[in-house]
Amino acid sequence: MSIPPASRLAAFTHKPFVHYWWARFCATFAVQIISVAVAWQVYDLTRDPFDLGVIGLVQFLPLLLLVLVTGSVADRYGRRLVMTISIALEVLCALALLWFSWRGLVSPVPVFVALAILAVARAFFGPASQALTANLVPVEHFANAVSWNSSAWQTASIVGPVAGGLLYGIGPTVAYSVATLILLLSLGLLLLIPEPPPAIVRKITFASLFDGLHFIRREKIVLGAISLDLFAVLLGGAVALMPVYARDILHLGPWGLGLLRAAPGVGAVVTAAYMAASPIHDHAGRILLLFVALFGAFTIVFGLSTVAWLSIVALALIGAADMVSVVIRETLLQLWTPDEVRGRVNAVNMVFLGASNELGEFRAGFMAAWIGVVPAVVFGGVGAVAVAAAWAWLFPQLKDARFLHARE
Repeated sequence: MSIPPASRLAAFTHKPFVHYWWARFCATFAVQIISVAVAWQVYDLTRDPFDLGVIGLVQFLPLLLLVLVTGSVADRYGRRLVMTISIALEVLCALALLWFSWRGLVSPVPVFVALAILAVARAFFGPASQALTANLVPVEHFANAVSWNSSAWQTASIVGPVAGGLLYGIGPTVAYSVATLILLLSLGLLLLIPEPPPAIVRKITFASLFDGLHFIRREKIVLGAISLDLFAVLLGGAVALMPVYARDILHLGPWGLGLLRAAPGVGAVVTAAYMAASPIHDHAGRILLLFVALFGAFTIVFGLSTVAWLSIVALALIGAADMVSVVIRETLLQLWTPDEVRGRVNAVNMVFLGASNELGEFRAGFMAAWIGVVPAVVFGGVGAVAVAAAWAWLFPQLKDARFLHARE
């Protein structure tokens, strides 16, 4: 009996997708624990917001430097195999952070090195995992799978930071130990996924390494969607500065940092569940631009707030607005991309995401050290609103895109 495309749990009727979903959830959950522990540990050690920006920078550079390699690997070799090797490397990085903490951390440099290696693993994991989704579910269930993939990330982003804050309150070695165990669970789940047949890919040459870039440049809707996210989150992201808000502005402890980090995920998961049951049927481009503007507006509210509950509500609304744009963008990207170049296109997309998130953290840390924490966050929110307005003019194809469907 076929499952209607609008069925809320359609993607979960496919067993490989179930294993895949839980594997991604566990991997993200563990990384969120590590992120909270590292941010608090580094800021506790140096009390310099610039070092929080460096955390984002060292995680972005591998994405940029390896972009031509990671996508080709995802297209040329087994995507599940690439994910498995990547998670194994993440386990080693978590063990390294555990060792540094156990020995007594006196400088953030070893942490930066471990995070850079972790970023290499994520650089290979991202394109392979995103491209694998299309191999696990039929096309009529793909939009549903994208919504639930996003919910896996966001759910882990709710529980992970809270767990990370609580575990770090016990001790950094406890946080890193738990993260290591969860990564090992993710590794086991990946091994349960059957390796799908490889995509039909012509021989990888130097010229073919650029196929992902050529495809994105040619497809204006795809280019507009992912570049919109790049600049909006690059300017509007405030995650890197949450330790400063938790300690110095809102006067919360590590558990408070966990709540702040979890709040966007709460809004995002509620939104993802709603969108899985009630997908967008029309005016997708206009909805995308509207919610990017709302992302910026709620960022301004968070930046100006000095009350914990208002900050948490603003962050939840930031997460909800961001989730709408994530679902629209990822559905357009995956359905419009031919399978033989999907890994390379997703590698480019990962650089855009990395630039918006990790490089955005560096932007936030640098500006906070330069002009102050609150002005840096408010400036970013204003910038995100301006980007949404500019993209409506620069990419009329994106603004006028109405339906989420595969390219004819």
